[in-house]
Amino acid sequence: MSPRDAIAAPVPDDDFQSLVGILPEPLQAAVRDLPSGEILEVVMDLGRVPEARLTGRVVRLSGSAVTRKDLEHVLAQVGTVSEDNRAGIERTLHRVSAIRNRQGKVVGLTLRVGRAIYGTIDMLKDLIGTGLNILLLGRPGVGKTTKLREVARVLSDDLGKRVMVVDTSNEIGGDGDIPHPGIGGARRMQVSRPDRQHDVMIEAVENHMPEAIIVDEIGTSAEASAARTIAERGVQLVATAHGNTLENLVLNPTLSDLVGGVHTVTLSDEEARRRRTQKTISERRAPPTFDVVVEMVTRDEVLVHRDTAQSVDRLLAGENVGGERRQLVEGQVEVKEEPEAVAPLPSRPARPGRTAPTGEAPSREGAPTPRREPGLRQGTTRVYAHAASRDLLERVLRDIGADARVVGRLENADVVLTLRSRANDPKLRKVSERTGARVLAIKRNSSSEMRRVLRDIFLIAEGVDEDQVREAVAEAEHAIQRVLSESVVVPLAPRPPRLRKLQHRLVSRYHLETVSHGSEPQRHLIIYPLGALVDMPQGRELDVEEEGAGGLA
Repeated sequence: MSPRDAIAAPVPDDDFQSLVGILPEPLQAAVRDLPSGEILEVVMDLGRVPEARLTGRVVRLSGSAVTRKDLEHVLAQVGTVSEDNRAGIERTLHRVSAIRNRQGKVVGLTLRVGRAIYGTIDMLKDLIGTGLNILLLGRPGVGKTTKLREVARVLSDDLGKRVMVVDTSNEIGGDGDIPHPGIGGARRMQVSRPDRQHDVMIEAVENHMPEAIIVDEIGTSAEASAARTIAERGVQLVATAHGNTLENLVLNPTLSDLVGGVHTVTLSDEEARRRRTQKTISERRAPPTFDVVVEMVTRDEVLVHRDTAQSVDRLLAGENVGGERRQLVEGQVEVKEEPEAVAPLPSRPARPGRTAPTGEAPSREGAPTPRREPGLRQGTTRVYAHAASRDLLERVLRDIGADARVVGRLENADVVLTLRSRANDPKLRKVSERTGARVLAIKRNSSSEMRRVLRDIFLIAEGVDEDQVREAVAEAEHAIQRVLSESVVVPLAPRPPRLRKLQHRLVSRYHLETVSHGSEPQRHLIIYPLGALVDMPQGRELDVEEEGAGGLA
């Protein structure tokens, strides 16, 4: 059977029937009518209709709502619900997770189908036999635990090693005292409470002389410390951890020790000049616990960092991390090297009629690449999150309704959003100067900070009709062009306060001066060339809506 067939193989019928058998009688027939290989989980919430979640769809199992009696029926047939609200069916990989109310009573159940699938680590088999410590990263549901179970079987059965599985929630070896055949000849140590996982990891090394230890979901500093202790004793460690990418892990203060940890170093003036960096930089603190880091992109695609130390050093230096991208295509593993340096992209032609970029004189031959201005260019603006949360950025862009999308490469970005502490990274400066991307710095990784900065840069006036915003921006653009090219004073049409603030933001990018004249509803902006004598109206007061807009209100 090819690896592709193995991955698509359904749960053995007798194993799947063990899960179906604990459901209330009316639901059993409904679940049996569904293709067993596509079922991911069955959800039962008190007072709601029960559902089966399949690959790509959800199916209602009954027209009647779940009762407390239905929940008690399922709980009576599974193992003891532990402190982490999980239980299982003995000698299977199925998991039953409980949701409780404030009084501790169960009001919902998630019955997750567990699968022992062979052939899932063909992409990583050459790494498993090296004896190196390997860390798997990936989002929930991408198959980390499934691969970990297969690693235990391959190490013990195919390579003949003494393997110990530290099984916190019985997800790897299944419920009950006898482990599931999916882990092969590996032995299994169960963990009485989730907060004791680090103790059991050390106990496994001290008491049972393993050559390899398998651990699922390292998530605390105590577990990270235990992992380093195991690695220093010469035992191969294969584990999973919370985080999607290597960068996520480096930025996680709790788990960064797994890849060497990060600390801040202050350089001398001479060293800073030699390195061409700022004086305060981030560096790796120690050798990484894990020699190899594997980012699981999908079930059939991974990105392998063969030298964790080198990858982390490149990441902290602001360079492209590189790596080895492996994909399973029609049963064959395809390997492609990720570039460590990316060729520069050709600059995009400027929009007709545009004038000088933000804060620069009109472009001349040999001048820097003009900055790309969001809100002024046609088409969707491409935004890159540098040392900032990509998921949070995508959510904020959706919330404010900006015509933008998040891209995965710095070189493709029109706008780069970064933390203030990382704004002077050498690579970021170099790429932004070459491509003309605008760099926005935020003080902290929060939605309010992102919203504040992005709302200004995308010229968004909340609560104002889009056509009015477009008209106000177009008028200001045309006026800016005239002021820059003809050095004349240009008055704008009267606008409501929010639209005047938006025009102020736009004009301030060109370091021109603006003054608000008149009284509502005839109050309007006048744009002056740089250095011109500004006519300040007598008794003038700053508009509340226009404070902080970047020009003279």
